[in-house]
Order: sequence, then structure tokens, then C-alpha cells
Amino acid sequence: MLEAVADARLALETGDVPVAALVLDAQGNVIASARNERELRQDPTAHAEVLALRRAAEATGDWHLEGTTLIVTLEPCVMCAGAILSARVPVVVFGAWDDKAGASGSVYDVLRDRRLPQRAEVFAGVEAEACAALLTEFFVDKR
Repeated sequence: MLEAVADARLALETGDVPVAALVLDAQGNVIASARNERELRQDPTAHAEVLALRRAAEATGDWHLEGTTLIVTLEPCVMCAGAILSARVPVVVFGAWDDKAGASGSVYDVLRDRRLPQRAEVFAGVEAEACAALLTEFFVDKR
């Protein structure tokens, strides 16, 4: 998670919300990483999770990311949760909770919704203080 926090800091250079994601293979090796690039790309779907999933699919040559773990500094939103489930990522680890748009246990719980054909195991609040501090600093500076 601390590697993701360090990567999230780089998003500040482009004015993006400092969120980063890593995709690990079954042995714990990083196969893809990304940070938010919505402002940089002017693309509303350029969330860290979506970009990391795309890069992991490219790296493995397969969009089925079974056996991987996604680590992200902020609780995934509904769009990202849908992408995670579509990619069949079985484990998600996140840092800070998103009480406004979270879809992994706070506002919604898409990743564990039994009505859906895919689900993920979720580990929440990992290095939450470090992840939240970076976001708080960003939004304080914005105001």
C-alpha cells in the first residue's frame, strides 16, 4: 500500500486527485500500476483502478485477471467496482474510505453483492491514515 501512496503523490503534478492502484499477480509481484489521470487525459474514466486493470490485461495478455489482487489508496467507486468485477479480480485491498462515492462497503457494496455473478474479497482500511492524509491535503489546497 505504501508503494501505491507514493505513486498517488505523482498525480498531484497533473492536478489529479491523488489515488493510485497496483495489480499484483498470485505471487505478489506488481504486474501493473496507475494513478488517476482524469485531468491529464480529460477522460472521466481514467481512474487509477481502470487504468491499472487495462495495463494488467495488456501485461498478461488476458482480461481475465483471476488470481490477482488490486491494491488502491481509495475505496473504489461504482464504475471501478464494476470494472474490477468484470476483470474477475478476486481480492481488493483499499486504504481510505470514500463516504461520498464508495462502492466497496461504505455507500454501496458492489464488490460483495451476492446478486451479481462475480464478487471480490475486500480488505478495507489498510494504511488508511496515510491514504486519507494525502487526499485531505489535496482538497484543502484546492479550496
